[in-house]
Amino acid sequence: MDVKAIMCDVDGTLLNSQGIVSQKTVEMIKKAREKGILFGLSTGRDVHSVKTLLKTWGIDGLVDAIVGTGGAEIYDYTLQVEKSSFPLDGALIQDVIHHFEDMDVNFAVPYQGVLYAPKDDEHIQMLSKADRVPYKVVDFDEFLKESRPKLIIICHPEDMDSVVERSQTFSNEKYKSASLKTASELFEYMDPRVTKTHGLQEVMAMHDISMEQLCTFGDADNDYDMTLHAGVGVVMANGSDKTKSVADYITDDNDHDGIGKFIEKYIL
Repeated sequence: MDVKAIMCDVDGTLLNSQGIVSQKTVEMIKKAREKGILFGLSTGRDVHSVKTLLKTWGIDGLVDAIVGTGGAEIYDYTLQVEKSSFPLDGALIQDVIHHFEDMDVNFAVPYQGVLYAPKDDEHIQMLSKADRVPYKVVDFDEFLKESRPKLIIICHPEDMDSVVERSQTFSNEKYKSASLKTASELFEYMDPRVTKTHGLQEVMAMHDISMEQLCTFGDADNDYDMTLHAGVGVVMANGSDKTKSVADYITDDNDHDGIGKFIEKYIL
């Protein structure tokens, strides 16, 4: 394989059930970087919170670039480039919230390493604990006077089908948005121009690496597009059927060194 860059999704992919990167995978990442292969993360999490958690995850000093907020943010450690694009208008976010507010859900906007929510409940507490990101309850009428990166709807997994169904009746004539399920309890709205592929294309171009020379690892529906467009798209055994359908390879799950084993066998 002519792989010059490896970019990994974080939750359900790089992190195991203990919320860290396994020792074998860390070792294989180090070996790949020693060969001159760029290593980075491509995640729905915002860049700021990712940077603060690298040590906790066990990969501090091993990450060359981060594509965050599903592709809307880029941070490149090697080139010292930081940029963000395509935020959602606050009025649109308010409109989405009104569309879902009678349901048993809460809402979160990730911004500069904090999850901002309009109310305190078990949903935001669960997301904050699972992602190890602090949350803050604020007045959304004030908070949404500015554009924000994206909106996360948090629900119980058993209510997700109802959330997806409700999303199909949302429309706004003034603003465009895209939405998709990103985890069993998370449904997100963002600008339709935002995709992980968009962010990855920018990072690869900055390093003069083609998308054909990129290997990606993912698991959820929001990894579908990057799996499709990478030269080597790898999906975890625990991944969604949708994303597996466009995978070049299926590797072991996130609790059995799926990434480490693949790097060792096919890339090194």
